[in-house]
Amino acid sequence: MKNKKADQIEAKRKHKESLKSSRRIEPTLQRNEPTRPEKQTILIVCEGKNTEPSYFNQFKLVTATVKSVGEGYNTVTLIERAKVLSKEGDYDQVWCVFDADPKLDDKTWSKRFNRAIKLCEKYKFGIAYSNQAFEYWIILHLDDHQGGGMHRNDYNDKINSLLNPFRLEYDGNGTKLITEEIFEVLDGYDVKYKKARRTLAIDRAKRIYNSLPHTDPSKEESSTTVFRLVEELLKYL
Repeated sequence: MKNKKADQIEAKRKHKESLKSSRRIEPTLQRNEPTRPEKQTILIVCEGKNTEPSYFNQFKLVTATVKSVGEGYNTVTLIERAKVLSKEGDYDQVWCVFDADPKLDDKTWSKRFNRAIKLCEKYKFGIAYSNQAFEYWIILHLDDHQGGGMHRNDYNDKINSLLNPFRLEYDGNGTKLITEEIFEVLDGYDVKYKKARRTLAIDRAKRIYNSLPHTDPSKEESSTTVFRLVEELLKYL
């Protein structure tokens, strides 16, 4: 005959085990290490050796690493050079920064400029051109230029007239550097428009670009697509 008491003890034990197994599992106190997204690596290949690299290298990015190089080549030659440089590192993005640079004694410059844009598209490079020169992008931070023709020879005086209230000078005929002090002004706040100057430059460049047909970029003076590159960099601040 079975021991009734023993059976009752065994039944209670099984009941307790059943209750334990049905309880919610206690959450673990151990936390998984947060995973950080890998930094973007961006190569910026510039026509100018001084102005453009001195500007782009001052962006303080948190989630991207930028390598900005001034090659001294222009249009088509620059794009082909960028293709070579792009293979020398593991880059997520490659951008080409170049100017129209029209010359009266060279009737083929417009074809080369337009060809450079097509090559960038073919190689899937970002395009940051200026017609006529990169300094036009600098001007748009401080002046609401409407996109009409402005010769590159006039850029230096124009920039310095705009920098004069800040007691700064851009040496467009010498070192051609965007100094830390000039960059700080470009990165500053415009009291009149109540916007960051960089935002004003982007808005102005976009407005001008969107007003043009883009059938022949070499004839679209004055305009710039540098705003595209700057918008991309701002994602990683």
